Amino acid sequence: MLIRTLGMNECTKVLAGHHLARLACAKDGRPYLVPIYYAYADEALYAFSIPGKKIDWMRANPQVSVLVESPLQRRQWKSVIVDGRYEELPERIGHKRQRDHAWSLLSTHTDWWEPGALKPVTPPLADDARHIFFRIVIEEVSGREAKE
Repeated sequence: MLIRTLGMNECTKVLAGHHLARLACAKDGRPYLVPIYYAYADEALYAFSIPGKKIDWMRANPQVSVLVESPLQRRQWKSVIVDGRYEELPERIGHKRQRDHAWSLLSTHTDWWEPGALKPVTPPLADDARHIFFRIVIEEVSGREAKE
């Protein structure tokens, strides 16, 4: 097996060509890893969620990592890691254009709101069920590829 480093253009193609990723965040020295759907644009990853552990942790520590994998065939793959900063796109004056942009990017994909809107517990109270759009502003990108 040959493993090589991907160039920036190759990493960008992987990010743009996929929509499911793994988001890693940390709080108080503990890691937390969850799947997210995302859309890539403007050197950022746009995503959606409802309030919960992921949002709480990213608010406390906005430094995150995202893994996007592209399985090709057995023992062949590409993976890209994004290190970046969480930025919430709140429902406030001055952020409407950013929220609309995030929604327009995400809504072009089937089931874009999953898994961010689905929780395995009782639904939150009505006043806490707001939709949270956010982006991960990309600070560093690296990627690798494995081939036979």
